[in-house]
Amino acid sequence: MGHGHGHGHSADGDRRRLAIALAVTVGVAVLGAVGALLTGSLALLADLSHLLTDAGALAAALVASYLAARPASLHRTYGLGRVEVLVAGFNALTLIVVVSWVAVEAVARLFEPVAIPGLPLLVIGALGLVGNLIALAVLAGGDRANMNIRGAALHVLGDALGSVGVLAAAGVLLVTGWPYADTVASLFIVALVLPRAVGLLREVGHVLLEGAPRHIDVAEVDSALRELPGVVEVHDLHVWVINDRKPSVSAHLVVDGHEHTGCGADSVLDRAAQTLRERFGLDHSTLQLERHDHAVHDPRCG
Repeated sequence: MGHGHGHGHSADGDRRRLAIALAVTVGVAVLGAVGALLTGSLALLADLSHLLTDAGALAAALVASYLAARPASLHRTYGLGRVEVLVAGFNALTLIVVVSWVAVEAVARLFEPVAIPGLPLLVIGALGLVGNLIALAVLAGGDRANMNIRGAALHVLGDALGSVGVLAAAGVLLVTGWPYADTVASLFIVALVLPRAVGLLREVGHVLLEGAPRHIDVAEVDSALRELPGVVEVHDLHVWVINDRKPSVSAHLVVDGHEHTGCGADSVLDRAAQTLRERFGLDHSTLQLERHDHAVHDPRCG
């Protein structure tokens, strides 16, 4: 039997973007805190809650990106790449908690509206939106396949939507004086952000449960390996990810003769690794070859 290994590489150039986004977010949070104290706006308070959560999320994402870059060891043979997935899950959970609290508070204000000054709300909302857009633009230039970056960007997107809601509420208050404008804006923010946070959390759970990458059809992988000359059976096929940028595959390939168990450009081992790499983007593969007579007589190879 033999083993084949293919190795890819992981992008790790997003730390600077996270650091810039963190600095911008902290600045906007300070502005939002002052505005919430001055106006008593629930929309601003919701936006501030998002901002404070985002600052923690961005800081955690920055730390996770450093940890993920550390090399593997004998104790952690895959390294710390999955820290990014854990942080993305933490970000999603905290965002769900925040928007749920805002929803409860907004419903309460529907029965007891609070007077909110429109002009300060407008100014602070506009400045906050500028900061949110800067942070979002910085993160959008990063690795879109990185779950950690997407989790951080989701938080900032929530803040940007919050700022838009604040601006809309301020405009309505200035023009009509309608007391529910701030509350409705808050509920609008919740409706936009909550489904995205839940979706990210589900994706994190899929990775942690060793689910196959959603863009890879495992049945097609199995068929592609069976179509290779010399391969008569495939079993123990597993496709998973360490984090969302590091897909891996392992499989046992049963071959029909000793001549197919060797190495070289035309060997089953190298053709299989090339197929996995070129057709499915599976750069990291661990393949075990077994002769057909061994698979037939060994009950472990059913």
